[in-house]
Amino acid sequence: MVESIIHSPHLLETSMSALISIVDLNKKYANKSVLKNISLEVKAGQILGLLGPNGAGKTTCLQSILGLTSFSGSIEVMGYNPTKDRVKMLNDLAYISDVAILPKWLKVEQSIHYMSASHPKFNEDKARAFLAKTNVNLSSKIKTLSKGMITQVHLALILAIDVKILVLDEPTLGLDLLTRRQFYDHLLEDFYNAEKCILITTHQVEEIEHILTDIAFIQDGELVLSDKISQLQQRFRIVIVTDHKAVIDSAYTPIYTHSQMGVTSMMFDGHSEEQLAKLGPVSTPSLAEIFIATVSKSSTKEHIPTSPDAQSLS
Repeated sequence: MVESIIHSPHLLETSMSALISIVDLNKKYANKSVLKNISLEVKAGQILGLLGPNGAGKTTCLQSILGLTSFSGSIEVMGYNPTKDRVKMLNDLAYISDVAILPKWLKVEQSIHYMSASHPKFNEDKARAFLAKTNVNLSSKIKTLSKGMITQVHLALILAIDVKILVLDEPTLGLDLLTRRQFYDHLLEDFYNAEKCILITTHQVEEIEHILTDIAFIQDGELVLSDKISQLQQRFRIVIVTDHKAVIDSAYTPIYTHSQMGVTSMMFDGHSEEQLAKLGPVSTPSLAEIFIATVSKSSTKEHIPTSPDAQSLS
């Protein structure tokens, strides 16, 4: 069961029409630019990880998509302008934030009734079925629930809405490892299909790597790398360097070098395993390792280009 969940997003990658289209997105606060010429396209069937260090501009980008802040440039969400058509847009878009709250006096059962009465696409039976798989009691008040339980209630309420786009901003922040794993398992089982897309921001890169189809790295408000996960696995290689002179003679330039306890590893972009094997043992880096290398490289303004084969992101 776990194996099918892990691989299902990649099986559903499609070439369907864009659900979110961002062109030359810019945002300034006073005289400071927090987003600079961001262009992205998210299509049905994609699970996009929008990743970056603290203060990179991830949340501001999401706020722009959700129509919660002004911006310059162009954003279309299912053909809607998020500022002018926000009410219509929210009929097919759901959002979970790390700071989302529910009234403490509210009972879980009452939250289901409220959603049923307020959202035309809410499925009360689906919410109940989801919560039946958890240890949340419908008669419990929100104030008696743990943070993990409250997140499960949020997820039940959101996943019971038949929307096309799900936006998650640090959705599992502060949760224990088991609850975080269950959160993403439920996400794939109960929401994701080839007609929908998910946009996630998180600092826990290693926990979402297995569910992503695409990534976009933001650093200092700029898009420094966007690509399909399948392309990243072909592009990047790590070499445990045994002969530094061989690296110099090869004319291959690493994009990132890390030395620890006498061992030097280098990351390369665009060279095959066969080409690099003469420099030392070769392996495929994790998404977290690519993220660290990309962010470190972008601090020198040497942005890593998107591969020409990446059709889902621009």
